[in-house]
Amino acid sequence: MSVNLYKRNFLTLKDFTEEEILYLLSLAKDLKNKKKHGIFEKNLANKNIALIFEKNSTRTRCAFVVACNDEGAFPEFLSKADIHLGGKEDSKDTARVLGRMFDGIEFRGYSQKTVETLAQYSGVPVWNGLTDEDHPTQVLADFLTIQENFGKLKGINLTYIGDGRNNMSNALMIGSAKCGLNYKVISPKELFPDNALIEECSKWAKESGASITVSDDMADVAGSDVLYTDVWVSMGEEAKKAERYALLTPYRVNTAAMKAAKPGAVFMHCLPAVKGDEVTEEVFESLASVVFDEAENRMHTIKAVMVATLSRNNYV
Repeated sequence: MSVNLYKRNFLTLKDFTEEEILYLLSLAKDLKNKKKHGIFEKNLANKNIALIFEKNSTRTRCAFVVACNDEGAFPEFLSKADIHLGGKEDSKDTARVLGRMFDGIEFRGYSQKTVETLAQYSGVPVWNGLTDEDHPTQVLADFLTIQENFGKLKGINLTYIGDGRNNMSNALMIGSAKCGLNYKVISPKELFPDNALIEECSKWAKESGASITVSDDMADVAGSDVLYTDVWVSMGEEAKKAERYALLTPYRVNTAAMKAAKPGAVFMHCLPAVKGDEVTEEVFESLASVVFDEAENRMHTIKAVMVATLSRNNYV
């Protein structure tokens, strides 16, 4: 596979072709296998990586730090309290300073505009660790996990249940449309995905042979290979908790939902999970649950993104 992502930003899967996404997954698989066998090629030796976190994190932060260490890079954690980003200093000035000192920048925070500004002005690869609109590194981990369980992506029926307009649902729709997964959102009508995004993704879906379906009926889990959910209240929306719970209580992934899916269906969640809300403890702890495979795969896929965008060499 001949793909060159050197010096590319990773802000959204909208910017990547199916071939490029599959390349990143292939590279992640290769790097994962090498790590399991104790092989560390130090592809990022002497690289310095800035990790900017407006929002707290377990998987994203740990995945970037371990991936940096494995590949010989030095990660510098920068919380909102550590730097002036968006406060005393605007984003483009922070970008120009960090770009003079670091080889790559990860951003996890609120605004997609902020990560876009960092990419525009820093002059180094910038990676989106999560914004209110998108979560592309999580989708790479999800897709690697699906490949490991089903041996393919194209034709897989992926059903997302819950808040259909949050960043996770958006990112999964984009990735599915690009890579040929049949993506279904089941949520209350008040939380349906944005129509403009559906229209945009529908064009890619037509090219990849995928389908996009939006429903408010839990009976539509039938035929699903994957049931996916996320927390009912996203970071920054805590004031809407009562409203979200009233809307989403009927959209819980439980044993009945799993039984209604295909035999052999798996349960996925980007974590952290509020067990008893969006998913029952029984499903979360069941043999169908692959959530901790997903969590581990954050590290391998994030490593692939950094290696692909910071290294001149083709490693697949």
